[in-house]
Amino acid sequence: MLLLALDTATPAVTVALHDGERVLAHSAQVDARRHGELLLPAVDRVLRSAGRGLPQVTAVVAGTGPGPYTGLRVGLATAEAFGAALGVPVHGLCTLDGLAYASGLDVPFVVATDARRKEVYWARYADARTRTAGPAVDRPADLADEVAGVPALGAGARMYAETFTGVRTDLPEHVSAAALASLAAERLAAGTELPPPRPLYLRRPDAQVPANYKVVTPR
Repeated sequence: MLLLALDTATPAVTVALHDGERVLAHSAQVDARRHGELLLPAVDRVLRSAGRGLPQVTAVVAGTGPGPYTGLRVGLATAEAFGAALGVPVHGLCTLDGLAYASGLDVPFVVATDARRKEVYWARYADARTRTAGPAVDRPADLADEVAGVPALGAGARMYAETFTGVRTDLPEHVSAAALASLAAERLAAGTELPPPRPLYLRRPDAQVPANYKVVTPR
C-alpha cells in the first residue's frame, strides 16, 4: 500500500505519504488563504522526498473537515482528481479525528478548531482513537459545561481558553496529514471501511440565492 493523505480543512495545508507501516514523508504549511496555491507543490515535494512517483500511489485519503467551504473543497477536489486519474480508491476521514489521533491521549478530551464567526468546530473523544460526540459547530460559551476541566487541543481551544480551561499547548494546534495517514492505514489494515470523501460543512454557506430578485429575462 502507498497511501497519499492530504488535508486543507484548517489553515494548515498538509500532505503525507504512508506505506502501510510508517510515514515516508510529510509536509505542512500554515496559510489560510493559499490552499489552492500550496497543495499541489506540497504533494510533489512529499513524493520527491519519499523517492516515489504519483503512479505508485494505491489509495488517497482526504480530511473531510469540518472546515470552511473554500479551503475544504480544495483538498477534497484534489483527492477526487487523483483518484480518478490513478484509478485508485479515495477515502475520507474527519479532520478532528486526525488531530485527536496525533494527541496520543488515553483519557477523555476535546478537540476544537476555528470555525470563524466566533464559533468552533468540536468533538469529544474517549481516547485518541474513539470519538464519542460530534463533530458539531457551536459558540464556545455554549460549550462551557461540556468541556469544563477536560483536556482540550486545537486552534479553537487555544483561541477560547476562557471556555476550554484544559488547553494542552504541548499538543498539535492544526491537523497533520501524517497523523491522518497513520490513522487511515491503521483502520484499513484492520479491515475497517473508511467513509467516502464527503465534506462536513455543518452549516449553510454564506452565499445565498436572493429571495426576491428582479427577473430580467423575457417571460
